[in-house]
Amino acid sequence: MNPMQQYAIVTANYWAFTLTDGALRMLILLFFYQQGFTPFEIAMLFVLYEFFGIVTNLIGGWLGAKMGLKLTMDVGLALQIAALLMLTVNPEWLTVFYVMVAQALSGIAKDLNKMSAKSSIKSLASDADGKLYRWVALLTGSKNALKGVGFFIGAFLLASLGFENALYVLTSLLVLALLVSLLFLDDRLGRAKNKPKFSELFSKSSAVNGLSAARFFLFGARDIWFVVALPVYLASVLGWTHTEIGAYLAFWIIGYGFVQAAAPKLTGIKKRKPQDSSSSTPPSARTAMLLAFALATIPLLMGLTLSFEPQWILLVGLVVFAVVFALNSAVHSYLIVSYADADGTSKDVGFYYMANAGGRLAGTLLSGYVYQVAGMEACLFLAAAFVVIAGALAGRIAPQSL
Repeated sequence: MNPMQQYAIVTANYWAFTLTDGALRMLILLFFYQQGFTPFEIAMLFVLYEFFGIVTNLIGGWLGAKMGLKLTMDVGLALQIAALLMLTVNPEWLTVFYVMVAQALSGIAKDLNKMSAKSSIKSLASDADGKLYRWVALLTGSKNALKGVGFFIGAFLLASLGFENALYVLTSLLVLALLVSLLFLDDRLGRAKNKPKFSELFSKSSAVNGLSAARFFLFGARDIWFVVALPVYLASVLGWTHTEIGAYLAFWIIGYGFVQAAAPKLTGIKKRKPQDSSSSTPPSARTAMLLAFALATIPLLMGLTLSFEPQWILLVGLVVFAVVFALNSAVHSYLIVSYADADGTSKDVGFYYMANAGGRLAGTLLSGYVYQVAGMEACLFLAAAFVVIAGALAGRIAPQSL
């Protein structure tokens, strides 16, 4: 099969996984809030999900380079199926610890799948004429749009079918995706010519290290106020129903995904003309820095004005935040694939997404704890501080590293 067909299979696989992962997140969040769990207890349900994402990205990147990305992608799908089925047991078994273990499997699965999908693009697309940036942006943007759809599906399935039946529906979709991957995906995809040693897990590139540190704070900033604090605030303070919460967050992430997919146009990249080599303007670390500083003003202003009209401040602020955050994320996703070593790309990409998972873990814990002790405004102010740090770290990446 040609590279475009392989890209289509990788993308479809990633779409199916993302749809179920978004639905599962909303199912767990709303179901256990309905059971009377506190915001911090809900945050704890996702701790192992994020923690094992850190470990998985580091080791999974090495495995992908050594054994091929088809294997890591297929293992990810199989583990997600197991995680979904674990939650179909008698509701009395669904203690905090049990759900944390199921989410640990899901965290491993998610990051194996994401690392495999994003790393594979390096071997399927060149950086000429902006193709790499466009393919990365399309994969990332479409994934996030479908994650939003997954949020809505999770809330809808919970309301219409109940927790257990919703899990069976999601499992069926993943079984189909796994069969397609097993039958059609190339075994050699992403396999390094020079087999990496286990001691090479950590990146030696200053550009990759700097971008990874920036990614930690960028995604920590988002999750500090978005993961637990926002849904609980909408339910407890504004009185929204589960379906309304799921629908709004779904539309938010869908819009965020569309902006990511359009990022090459919005950030100024142009298709290079043969007679004009200067017309190609891919983003740089400076782009990431400027976008981060612009992003930081949004949660800061939201926190300062939230008490005046909380519903409209959140609705409008979320839309603006989505646009600027999506551009930040798309530029980061392009830069890491661009910086990564062409032979065994998944090592560097895995290291980078290890930092991403670390930021999500910190953000998730802070989201539940800070909201419970200090409220939504404190979450927003802390998010703004994290984004400023992300911008400063991106700005320290030397131009000669690009």
